[in-house]
This record gives sequence, C-alpha cells and structure tokens, in this order.
Amino acid sequence: MTADLSQLVKAYDVRGVVPDQWDESMAELFGAAFVQVTGADAIVIGHDMRPSSPGLSRAFARGAAARGVDVTEIGLCSTDQLYYASGAFDLPGAMFTASHNPAQYNGIKMCRAGAAPVGQDTGLAEIRELVESWLDSGLPASDATPGTITQRDTLEDYSAYLRSLVDLTDIRPLKVVVDAGNGMGGHTVPTVFEGLPLDLVPMYFELDGTFPNHEANPLDPANIVDLQQRVREESADIGIAFDGDADRCFVVDENGDPVSPSAITALVAARELGKHGGGTVIHNLITSWSVPEVVREHGGTPVRTRVGHSFIKAEMARTGAIFGGEHSAHYYFRDFWNADTGMLAALHVLAALGGQEGPLSELVAEYDRYVGSGEINSTVDDQAARLAAIKAAYEGREGVTIDELDGLTVTSDDSWFNVRPSNTEPLLRLNAEAKDEPTMAKVRDEILEIIRG
Repeated sequence: MTADLSQLVKAYDVRGVVPDQWDESMAELFGAAFVQVTGADAIVIGHDMRPSSPGLSRAFARGAAARGVDVTEIGLCSTDQLYYASGAFDLPGAMFTASHNPAQYNGIKMCRAGAAPVGQDTGLAEIRELVESWLDSGLPASDATPGTITQRDTLEDYSAYLRSLVDLTDIRPLKVVVDAGNGMGGHTVPTVFEGLPLDLVPMYFELDGTFPNHEANPLDPANIVDLQQRVREESADIGIAFDGDADRCFVVDENGDPVSPSAITALVAARELGKHGGGTVIHNLITSWSVPEVVREHGGTPVRTRVGHSFIKAEMARTGAIFGGEHSAHYYFRDFWNADTGMLAALHVLAALGGQEGPLSELVAEYDRYVGSGEINSTVDDQAARLAAIKAAYEGREGVTIDELDGLTVTSDDSWFNVRPSNTEPLLRLNAEAKDEPTMAKVRDEILEIIRG
C-alpha cells in the first residue's frame, strides 16, 4: 500500500494528530527530506510548549544530522523567534507547533534560509513525496559523515533585534495586560518587554500545551473575554493577546473593546511608511478600506492580494514592500525578512500609544473608519453555483464593479463585499463593509439570502 500524507501535509505546513497521524519516526523522515530538498548543510530548529514537541523536534534533528547536516536547536521558542534565527543565521529552519490547534495536534512550519516560506509550490510537495516513498520502501542509507546537533539560546538576541526596529525611547508608563493563552508568548514577552516602562499584568503565562484556560486563538471572540474583563478590572491602557505559537497578536483598548486587525494594519503601516519615507504596503482583499486609504495618505502605495500568507509573502518579495497586514492579525515586515511577527506589531502599537497622551480608543479611531461584518461562514454543497448566483444578481447594476481576484468581490460607492470558498471545507466565507451600519446590514443580509437560499 502506498503511503498517503494528504491529510497531514497542508498548503503551508505539516499538521496532524500525534501519534495517530504522525510520530517521531515520521518526524525523522521529514528531517531527512527537508535537508535533501533545501540542499542545506546546516539548519536551525525550534519548538513550542506542546507535550509532543521536544520529541518530534529531536527526531527531526536526528534525521537531518544523519544526512551530514549540522543542526542548531534553539529549543522553546515562538514561531517568529524561529524566523529570526533563520534570518539572522541565514539557515533553513523548522518550527514544531500546531499554533492554536488542540493539544493532541502538532506540526512543522518550514522555511528556507532567510525565513523564506516552504509551501506546496516551494518545496513542501517534494518533501511530502520523499517521506511517502520512504514510508513505503525505507530511508536509503547515507554515506555522509553525521552532522552535529548543538543548542543555542536566541531569546535575548531576538528580543534585542525586535526592539531595535521600533523607536521606544518616548514611551510613557503604560499598564499592559497580556494574555499568552498558555502559549509561547508567556516565554517571549517578559524578555521582549524588559526595560520598557510597562506595568505588565500577565495572564496565562504558564507554558501548557493542553490550553487549560481557553483555546489560544484570539480571533475567536470567546477567547478574549478573560482579557477584556481583566483590562477593565485593572484600568489598564491596553490588552494584548497572542496565539499559541505567538506569531499573531490581537489588541483590545482601555475599555476592553477589540481593535480590528485592519486598524492595527493601518496604524503600523503609517508608522513604517514614516520610518522608511514611503514604500509599498501589502494588504489582503478583505482588510478594511481604511488600510489603502491610510497608506496613500502617508505617501505609500497599497497593493491588494488574495487571502493567505503565501500570497502576501510573494508580493512582499516581488514589490520590495516594507510591510504587509491581514485581517487574521498576521503582520509582515521587510525588516524581519518579510516574515510575520505579532510581537513587532505589538511593539509598534505600544510605541504609538505611549508616544502620545490619549487613550488607545482615540488613537485607533483614525484607522477604524468603516463598519465591517466580520467573517461569516455558511455551509453549502454547491459553492460554484452560489457564487454564480451572486455574480448574476450584481452584474449590470449601475455603479458596481466586480472582480474575481479571490472568490467574488463586489464594490460600490458606499460598500463592498467579498465571498470566497474555503479550500478545505464546504463553506462560503462572506466579508462585508460599508460607510454605516444600516448599509452594511443591508448588503450582508442580501448576500446571505442568496448564499443560504
């Protein structure tokens, strides 16, 4: 029987249940395949706090070292800390994490030297084919002299590098509540924030891959309820939540109200444009209208992409963009090897807030100009037919433009909406935005009527 890893190897990473879908013996094969496909003679690897992560990471290291490759293990780290090591050492890297997935899951995010992503079109398909063939026929013997496996702590260097990218000299004292969700933010935040005039109120900083308090996915409103309540109780200036591998950050203001990732994208874009004296900023097509407006107002050039970090990273590389942001709270920086780092975005927000006297709610109001629906998922069994029906309903309407960069986007003077199919589930995802609440609700309900029949 031929091995089939289609359920394990995704578009951008490896992710599945341990040990049901994969285990340490398979991790060893992934290590051997990774160094063969990348042609590396040295790599760097790190892992999160999940119970299975150290064993999987060490097995991957053995597989790579057996092929003659030297391995640097940086141990417990956030995903963006692994990207830092890949960039700073100019080595291919592998991060063992399943982000916010439940405890029984684990995965591998891989990159080439300089934190360049490894996805289906950039090596992951070949890695999968090698592992599948070796599962069937066994791993061929290597005549290479085994490589070394050494340990190196990069947390201080990573933290210092991030702080060097943001002017933090004028921050006033701030009370900051941080919810690490028992993920890697609990490991990185104390060192990154060290020396800043912050009264840090830590929540769920204990590393625990079983996520005993809540899922480490701050995009789900249920998972920031504790943070919102604590910000109000503490009369804090800001609340920040990180996901499990701490590469995404989510912000709430002094009232405990969520600040949209689009507003954060616009705020950080304005700061990066000021720092670099202009430049290109990438945003996906379901970020708010505010983002391209703010970019233009600050002398920048906005470039719109499909949803998905591979598209953002490809456009960053193609255009030389200084910054990119997504609705999902991923933030990408040219100064960080085009990789995403929620921690650097958090430092920008703290610098912006601490560099003036007003509350965060007033600061972000400038970047939060429209009313959005949020992402609304509908289960359908005929995605293409529903999309065609929506297109037919709007084609020929006066003052309406339609584009199909990613699903279907319909734009008018006072609103826009996008409907796109999920690649993995029988879902259509709707995002709508308008200049006011009644218009947004009208557009949203009109589309949902067509989608849900």
